[in-house]
Amino acid sequence: MKITAFGDLCLRIIIALAQREPQTSRELAESVGLPYNHVSKAVLRLRDMGLLDVRRGRQGGSSLTPAGRAATAGQILRAVDERDDVADCVRRTPEGHPAQVCPLIGGCELRAALNTAREAFYAALDGVVVADTAAGRGPVSLGMPELPGRA
Repeated sequence: MKITAFGDLCLRIIIALAQREPQTSRELAESVGLPYNHVSKAVLRLRDMGLLDVRRGRQGGSSLTPAGRAATAGQILRAVDERDDVADCVRRTPEGHPAQVCPLIGGCELRAALNTAREAFYAALDGVVVADTAAGRGPVSLGMPELPGRA
């Protein structure tokens, strides 16, 4: 599975703020290495989700709320993933109307299987508190077995 660029950015912002807060959107853009406009949009979304406290002015900046400190990767990625399906079975116009439908959609079960796999992916990330993944904040474990041949 692959997360969206916006989901990746939201996770990076939480990690950056766990390392140092408060930070302005410009400081966050520099911290995560992405454009200011993209970071500003993600900061507003995370604020609307109740994960960030954003203050304006000279002493302003973004800080994690208690909910932001406890948020898991699975929770965040589910909330910011606006895709209906993993596969492009139905392509839509910018207005949201169906523009092209896969001719196999009526008898294909792959769409449901892919959506089940996406939820399993997010469920595996439900145990990962994003703020805890910041450097120096302790080990992160997904509770997965060690791969053979790795120490």
